[in-house]
Amino acid sequence: MGDVREQARWTRARLGRCGPPLDLLTARFSRHEYAPHTHDEFTVGVTVGGLEVIAYRGGRVVSGPGSIVVLEPGEMHTGGPAASDGYSYRALYAAPALLGDGTLGTGLPHFREPVLDDPELAAALRRAHTDLSAHPDPLEAESRLPWLLTALARRHSTSRADDDTVPGAGPVALAVRDRLADELLAPPSLAVLAADLGLSRYQLLRAFRTTMGVPPYAWLAQYRVTRARALLDTGLRPAEVAGLVGFADQAHLTRWFRRVLGVTPAAYRNSVQDVGR
Repeated sequence: MGDVREQARWTRARLGRCGPPLDLLTARFSRHEYAPHTHDEFTVGVTVGGLEVIAYRGGRVVSGPGSIVVLEPGEMHTGGPAASDGYSYRALYAAPALLGDGTLGTGLPHFREPVLDDPELAAALRRAHTDLSAHPDPLEAESRLPWLLTALARRHSTSRADDDTVPGAGPVALAVRDRLADELLAPPSLAVLAADLGLSRYQLLRAFRTTMGVPPYAWLAQYRVTRARALLDTGLRPAEVAGLVGFADQAHLTRWFRRVLGVTPAAYRNSVQDVGR
């Protein structure tokens, strides 16, 4: 058996069905120290427990629980435990363009400090990482991660924020909603929808969230639950229903069904069948 104190698990999410991949790392180390290395992407991590010491830009910084760590592309760095009890973290590796959407400027967002204190954003990044590591749904990944990475750049980099105003936000949101409903088994990516509407992905997300109150993936998941509920009423089993409404599998259906209705699809199906007898 492996050492439970030394664990690393990679998950690959995709930003839209045909979009670029984005890697997610869940790790816990008590002894492992990374050799000096660089990444082509931004490394964005959240320390979950313990203390990590990072050699970066000629110095050493320490990240503790709840801290966000941002390492820029091409910057040599190492990382390891700062104490004998080790540390754990969640990290994602984002193409530079994902942090530039929604900001102004010709260059990449620049982060003067690699360790950031932003509890709200750290918690949101951690939740998204956990959810997508378990269920790497392409539309969910494309809805949540670019939005959070843009927020990171807008709050903490030297890039100036772009204007949030999206002309015709209501009609934009309704057009996106209708496309998602019509193509729920294989929804188009947000990048495709944005291009069709002459918007950036961030502008599309902004218009949709402002008008509908939730991001596109959450709206579609709730719509799928509504469709699933109607099919369960006819007597179909949850395993059959999941694929018919566009969920990846029964576990994905169950996660959202419970979130929206408070019970599992199987419990719901049994209860409505009992009433009908």
